[in-house]
Order: sequence, then C-alpha cells, then structure tokens
Amino acid sequence: MPDSRKPDDRLIVALDVPDALEGLKLAETLGDTVSFYKIGLGMLTGGGLALANELKTGHGKRIFLDMKLFDIGATVETAVRGLAQFALDFLTVHGDPHVVRAAQEGKRGHDTKILAVTILTSLDRPDLDAALIKPGDVRDIVLERAVNALNAGADGLIASPREAAAIRALPEAEGRLIVTPGVRPAGAAPGDQKRIATPARAIAAGADHIVVGRPVWQAADPRAAAQAIVDELAAPLR
Repeated sequence: MPDSRKPDDRLIVALDVPDALEGLKLAETLGDTVSFYKIGLGMLTGGGLALANELKTGHGKRIFLDMKLFDIGATVETAVRGLAQFALDFLTVHGDPHVVRAAQEGKRGHDTKILAVTILTSLDRPDLDAALIKPGDVRDIVLERAVNALNAGADGLIASPREAAAIRALPEAEGRLIVTPGVRPAGAAPGDQKRIATPARAIAAGADHIVVGRPVWQAADPRAAAQAIVDELAAPLR
C-alpha cells in the first residue's frame, strides 16, 4: 500500500553537505518525506543559492537560508535585498538591533521571514568569556538579546531548545517564530552542539521548527531517519 504519511514542515533538514550536487542528491533521496531545507554559509561557494532556487522553484520545497548576516546597516540591507529575490522563506541575521532593522528594510516587499540569532547553540559560558561577552548566565543573555531583536522587528528567533520555553513566554514573542537548531534524536551524537534537546521536546518547549542535519544525512538510510523524526513529532510526548 502507498505511504499516506505527509511531510511535516516543522522539520527542517540542514543540507550541510559539500556542494549543490550533493544537496540535490540528498533532497531527491529524502523525497516527499521532507518539505523544508536549510542551506547554510558552508555551501555558499558550492552553489548554495542555485540549490535554493532549484529546490524552491523546481521541487516546491521551502527554503531557510542560514547566512547569519552581520555588518553595518547599509551592507546588511543591500545583501538582504538581493537575497530576498530568491523568494526565501527564512533568512538569518545576527540579533543586534541595527542588523535586524536593516534586514527588515532590505526585505521590504517580500515575504521572507527575518530570523535573529541570539547565542549560537555551539557556545557555552566559557566560549562567551573567550569572546569577551558580558558576564551572566547564558540563558539570561539569550533572553535579553531575544527581546532586543524582537523589539527591532525580527519575525522570529534562532535559539537553543533549552531556551525555547523561556523565549515563548516573553510578551514580545507572541506571534513570532522560534526555530531551534541543536536538535538531536535520542541516541544521536551531539557533535559540536552543546545545548541540545530531542525533536519532540524542542517542539513541546515552544519551537515552531527544528533543524536537524547530521543525524539525517549521515544516517545509513537518510529517508528512514527523517521519517522517524516526523513520526516522533506526530506522537504525544511521554
């Protein structure tokens, strides 16, 4: 019998593979199991924008371009104006208010959602110390940056699943998106992520979308790995 299960766009698969050809091959392997893909900075010189366009226009997929833009306002505005021509669904910038405001100006006239990065999910307090980030609990700094970015006009936030519930509780977060990287299915290796959670727990904490990369594309059967995550999202959290 045909498989009646539908893709769940709460799952975003990160195409963190070497180039666009590998990305397209993986997307074809995943087929209709996955409807939303993230293309990051690492693939920019490997045909990432061409892949984004192909998946969007040729395959009907949703696209999250993860560039984490950071520069002076005029440069960010110009970059976002150019990228918005690709009809992207999500685009990331760093959560500094001047960057968020410039990105919103750059996307004017397009439906692209600007998502602000709070603190990268690969960082913990020692990393922030090394970067001369002010003292304090990581969670508190994430929340402060979240409020500032939302007040500057961000359509949503990129945040660790461990901070998703606290962000969702913010008055400023009402009606805004929360997208969580650092998601690992039970038993998966954490890799370079330090603030992680399982897919179901990330959604239960308030995330609208989760981003999963290596646990899918490094799996012996990527399609089955993606379907297992979709099934987990559909099941009640125990």
